[in-house]
Amino acid sequence: MNTNLYDFAYDLEKAMRNSNEFKHLKEMYRSVTDDNEANRMFGEFRDIQMQLQQKQLEGRDISEEEVMHAQEIANRVQQNEKVTRLMEAEQQMSMTITELNKIIMKPLDELYSSMS
Repeated sequence: MNTNLYDFAYDLEKAMRNSNEFKHLKEMYRSVTDDNEANRMFGEFRDIQMQLQQKQLEGRDISEEEVMHAQEIANRVQQNEKVTRLMEAEQQMSMTITELNKIIMKPLDELYSSMS
């Protein structure tokens, strides 16, 4: 039997799209994008997150002022129930993907651990 891993990957993609976790994430995302204030806050939060991550990847220092600004935005975002629920749904989806990645990587983990 010849296994085509790409076929399995596309099957997994379809399964993820049909999963309760993804459906919930889509619903929470829609509730944020349908609310102008929540959408603005979420966009601002994502922008600052990406800017700080980019600086870290480039090995650049993040100033105390930037950290304070990010914390201020995060505190405001946490007070918006729609954005908070979206972030919780994102975290749940991320945990699911991490668990799936562990399963996918298991053959390699076992291979390399047997070499020790």
